[in-house]
Formats: sequence, structure tokens, C-alpha cells
Amino acid sequence: MPRSGFYGSLSSPKVDVVIDMGNPFLNRTVDGFLKIGAVGACKVVAEETFECLNRGNVSKHKLEHALKKMCKEGAYWGTVAGVYVGLEYGVERIRGRSDWKNAMIGGALTGALFSAATNNHRDKVVKDAITGGAVATAVEFINYLT
Repeated sequence: MPRSGFYGSLSSPKVDVVIDMGNPFLNRTVDGFLKIGAVGACKVVAEETFECLNRGNVSKHKLEHALKKMCKEGAYWGTVAGVYVGLEYGVERIRGRSDWKNAMIGGALTGALFSAATNNHRDKVVKDAITGGAVATAVEFINYLT
């Protein structure tokens, strides 16, 4: 029996914005802030578009609300990413090695820092530090495999 198939690959263009702050630490931190902040803003656009389509109406008030939410989410996630990237780079410089342990330490410090800034429950801070370290380490290993 004859068979047919489709073979190919899909790739997207890579857009890289480079802002030279004159310091590698600042360059990486700003880069992380901008990239992940844009992802956070796009997430809000997708959610708000779905809501408008689901309800069937759009108003000026809803658009203003969506814009404010985009800015807030983008700034929050951009800040988290910037802090993580900066801490990971700092750990790399202190340790003198580039490996998965930098991601683990940077993720744990970021998780603890943001948790401590939003609550004062020690158990929650420790859990968030463990979660941050685990997620960052998992991402590092996945990047290594691909």
C-alpha cells in the first residue's frame, strides 16, 4: 500500500535586542527583564483576548484594564527574571564555574527573596526557595538535553 508523509522543520526567526549597559552583569539582568517581561505581557494579551471573545464585547474600560494588567504582569515577571539572571551570573562569577549549580543557587535565592518580600512565614520562604532552585535546575537540564 502506498504511503505518503510530510517532512520538514519549523523554525521561528530569532529577534535579539541588545542593550549595552557597560557591564556584563547589568547587560544580562536587563536582557532577562525585557525578554520575560514581554512574555508576561503577551500572556495577559492572550488571556484578555480570550475573555473578550468569550463574552462577546469589548469596551474602552476593558482595554484600559488589560493595558494596566499587561504592564503590571510584565514588570513583575521581568523583575523576577532580572533578579534570577543577575544572581545566577553573580554566583557563576563567585564560583568561577559555569554549571547547573549556578542555576540551582540563583533560583533558590530568587525564590527566597521574592517570597520574603511578600510574606513573613519562614516555612513559605523555604518552600519557595526549594521550588525556585528546582525549577531553575530543571530548566538548565532541559536546555542541556536540547
